[in-house]
Amino acid sequence: MQFRHEWKHEISYADMLSLRSRLSAVMHKDSHAVNGRYKIRSLYFDNFRDKALLEKINGVNTREKFRVRYYNDDLSLILLEKKSKIHGLCSKDQAVITLEEARLIANKDIESLSASGKPLVKELYYKMRTEGLEPKTIVDYIREPFIYAPGNVRVTLDYDIRTGLTGTDFLTPDCVMVPTGNAPIILEVKWDEFLPAVVRDAVQVPGTHTSAFSKYAACRVYG
Repeated sequence: MQFRHEWKHEISYADMLSLRSRLSAVMHKDSHAVNGRYKIRSLYFDNFRDKALLEKINGVNTREKFRVRYYNDDLSLILLEKKSKIHGLCSKDQAVITLEEARLIANKDIESLSASGKPLVKELYYKMRTEGLEPKTIVDYIREPFIYAPGNVRVTLDYDIRTGLTGTDFLTPDCVMVPTGNAPIILEVKWDEFLPAVVRDAVQVPGTHTSAFSKYAACRVYG
């Protein structure tokens, strides 16, 4: 399992405009982006005790969360992901799943998934069966991604964060989504062993500090 470093900063719209210009000068746009950005929709999971939410709020050092995700309303590629965090380092496991598998998971109709040949799907099935994990809410946002090969650096600007409240019909592109209160714009910086100085300098935003902001937590603000 590959663990990566991660910084998060809450920034203003003016900060984003400045960062967009600086990052474009030293980094490449992600080839998967359309006009420099893409929409992300995720369905997040938690149990009846809100374990993932409370562990995030309480800053538990070792935690994980599951989500199903697709991009730009395109259901031809759907990913099941498990994001793990240990003492500030992050890792992500993922598996491509079919539209039918995604529909079964969203509807909690999971018995047929027990025979899946995908280890991550079987792990989700097991935890839904034994730990009460279930779909909790939809999270939408726009992402502008930048990449830098040395250090495997990825810098993203995330904004227009929206919540599906308690709805989990995330396979319907026009399902009702609402803004998450006063959610900020989020600058994320991720890298492997080292962060090149040219990127470190480019992402500096005076007056900001490392944040523990969680899009999932923000989208649970209404329940």
